[in-house]
Amino acid sequence: MTLVKIGVLNISDRASAGIYEDTPGKACVALLREWLVTPFDVEYRIIPDEQPQIEAALRELADNAGCALIVTTGGTGPALRDVTPEATEAVCEKMLPGFGELMRATSLKYVPTAILSRQTAGIRGKTLIVNLPGRPKAIRENLEAVFPAIPYCIDLIGGPRLETNATAMKAFRPAS
Repeated sequence: MTLVKIGVLNISDRASAGIYEDTPGKACVALLREWLVTPFDVEYRIIPDEQPQIEAALRELADNAGCALIVTTGGTGPALRDVTPEATEAVCEKMLPGFGELMRATSLKYVPTAILSRQTAGIRGKTLIVNLPGRPKAIRENLEAVFPAIPYCIDLIGGPRLETNATAMKAFRPAS
């Protein structure tokens, strides 16, 4: 049996240079392990805030590694080096702006600076790519908001079926 593959891509100049620990990427993996009952392997990368490297990593994770889902952390703010949304848009065939809209609305409950966030999501082939912020607390808040739609989205694009631990995270699928 081939395991589902999920990509976790931490985009950080400092973490990729070893200046500080990669807590955002680890936070994502912990949430996925908490919420999913479908067995999966994680394809994990830490790279700097460089658009060509981000695009290359997203293509490699989607096209070569065969990830059904890729979550990115970091690079979604207004700073000059924050280019994750641009890289995501460059590699996706379809954008899903509702993800970013919901994440910003969720973050506004906690911080007024959520309006500066530029998270987005898109589809490349049979891969869903979701951009998350770079702080573990914000990652949990944002991913918790959008995750109920992720398994069904992956169904719709022809990816593998992801089942959640309903006591920790209830996924939405329409009644058939």
